[in-house]
Amino acid sequence: MKNIKYYITLLCVVLYTTSCKDWLDVNIDPDAPNNKSALVANRLPWIQKFYMYSAGVTNMRTACQAGVYYSNNANNNHLGVTWACQAGSTTTPYQTWFVSAAANLNDLYNTAQEEGAYHYMAAANVMHTLGFMQMLDLYGEMPYTEALGASPSPAYDNGKTIFNGCIAKLDEAIELFNRTQEITAANLSSGDIWNGGDVNKWLKLCYGLKARYLLKLSKKNDLYNPDAILDCLTKAPLSNNDNTLAHCYNSSSDVTDYLYGDPIMTNGNWDYAAYGSNQRISKYYYDLLTNMRGSEVEDPRMTKIVPASMSNIRLDAGNKVREFEWLRSEGVDIYGDATRLVAGGATSIQLPNYADVNKEIKYTIDDDTDRAAFIASLVSAGKPHTVSGNDVTVTYKAGSLYINSTSYKYAGDTVYINLRNNSVMTGNADLGEMDMNWYFTTESKAQGAVGSTGSFQVRPNSDQEILTYHEMCFIKSEVYMRKGDKDNAHKAYIDGIKAHIDMMQAKLTEWKSAGYSNPDMWPMDESAITAYLASDAVCQDAGNLTMSDIMLQKYLAMGCSVENWNDMRRFNYSTGNIDDFGIVYPGYDRSPLFAGQAQIIGSSKTDPTYWMRRWRLPDRLELQYNSTNAKLANANALESYIWSCPVWWDCATDDEYFSYIQSTLK
Repeated sequence: MKNIKYYITLLCVVLYTTSCKDWLDVNIDPDAPNNKSALVANRLPWIQKFYMYSAGVTNMRTACQAGVYYSNNANNNHLGVTWACQAGSTTTPYQTWFVSAAANLNDLYNTAQEEGAYHYMAAANVMHTLGFMQMLDLYGEMPYTEALGASPSPAYDNGKTIFNGCIAKLDEAIELFNRTQEITAANLSSGDIWNGGDVNKWLKLCYGLKARYLLKLSKKNDLYNPDAILDCLTKAPLSNNDNTLAHCYNSSSDVTDYLYGDPIMTNGNWDYAAYGSNQRISKYYYDLLTNMRGSEVEDPRMTKIVPASMSNIRLDAGNKVREFEWLRSEGVDIYGDATRLVAGGATSIQLPNYADVNKEIKYTIDDDTDRAAFIASLVSAGKPHTVSGNDVTVTYKAGSLYINSTSYKYAGDTVYINLRNNSVMTGNADLGEMDMNWYFTTESKAQGAVGSTGSFQVRPNSDQEILTYHEMCFIKSEVYMRKGDKDNAHKAYIDGIKAHIDMMQAKLTEWKSAGYSNPDMWPMDESAITAYLASDAVCQDAGNLTMSDIMLQKYLAMGCSVENWNDMRRFNYSTGNIDDFGIVYPGYDRSPLFAGQAQIIGSSKTDPTYWMRRWRLPDRLELQYNSTNAKLANANALESYIWSCPVWWDCATDDEYFSYIQSTLK
């Protein structure tokens, strides 16, 4: 927090010196920027954009924690595989929120108040709530009431204070959106890159967020109010037309951000999940797309979410791809036997290479069992090979994929396709706006050999989902299930599945109509959708509906979202001790590669500290400069095992919460 005031002036410079067509047009008085001269219509879109950055890294890293993604990046891998949680992964969400977005909130609110621009005041409150609730989800305690003031060492607030403060901001936003602005005030449409100034959509966003946040109190018998949530849902998004989405673009007219060097108009989730080559779909998530409820039914969404690469490529006389087969990725096993990771290491999944000529690799395999299994896999795949003693030499034919390593343990990694897509600003400038595929090499790009088609939610031009109708449906379904009303729970469950498929289908149709040649960006087959909805992958009878059915379909639909991790904490992961709902996330557990004994200290699944419950505060932004206040707020703040300490809403009572934060966990 101490560093924040030093960045405010720099951020104001950003507000005036960066432009991108009309999307973030803030070129007002570039020679004399200051916090008084910034127009409300110029400040809001930048707060929205930098919140998207903060949310993007939060969504990606918590998706690793929730088991949606596998990452071989060391900072992310520990969140999903080893649980040996590292401080280096906790800085970016905090920094991008406080330094880049929150530092502007008071000025936006106060300037709007002076002008009678009530809708900008309301928008400032909504952004406040989104950002600080996200910080609460991650860190638990932090500066809140003094966070945006002048103190270089602001006092901390507990989670209850932060939660209630955010709800109050949201309630005030609802009141402000219902006011008529002063006639001279800036219209919200001139500065809103999410809803285009549509006040009704902002109101639905407010009520939808309130439903989301009130649901977090599900462990608290004294505060959880199902009827209040249901009332909010009547005023929240009621169709996909009510969604709040940040429309993002892969544009040749884009520019890079001054603070972070990333394209401005692209999706915040892409910026962290698919900007590089480290992330892949996990087997846990993949299995839900191919075997939900043990049905062995493939979800029509699977080929739009799970990336593919070209394989068995043949080139024409002009050295261009003539023939090929699509290789759909498999999921990386983290929580089951995790055979591949156990054999090669937690971060060892390798990137494939593309053989433009025959490529021979010799593997020396001393273990007889391993050598026999490796040879059997080659025979099954029809790969030419020779055996001499312990040496197995494989010929990878031109056009095939291979791993450029002499370790046989890595040879099968060609089945794990990374999520990477390139924007026109980050590697595909020569291909133009319509090609976001990742290519193995510069040469393979010239040939047209695609290394990854990408994933629906995390392309540069994917919509960034702020609040959606399908989330509202699944919230309604859970609430009714808790009330014992299975009929209404089932109806909302079906509505949620359909809403997500419909939202995807609309975007896929838009992409195909725009001329994208990537088939993973084309619409799903309508007959496949109809068949899926009628299949055993979807619970057809309200009487048989389980909480796991609801939450796993929500998990699938939310994907790259912090809300999956929030939900898993509310249900104590796979412990099965919330009411009589049983195990809600079956198969999720510590990996065989678990190495987080110092950070995740519980020894039994029924012990809350057995699971990841929060993040450690950033060293550089808080623990080095404001450690006294941090430790006053939580006795465990500086300890490595702070990751085990539940946040306020994750506790059944205030007494439980304060017992965690007022004394050391061990």
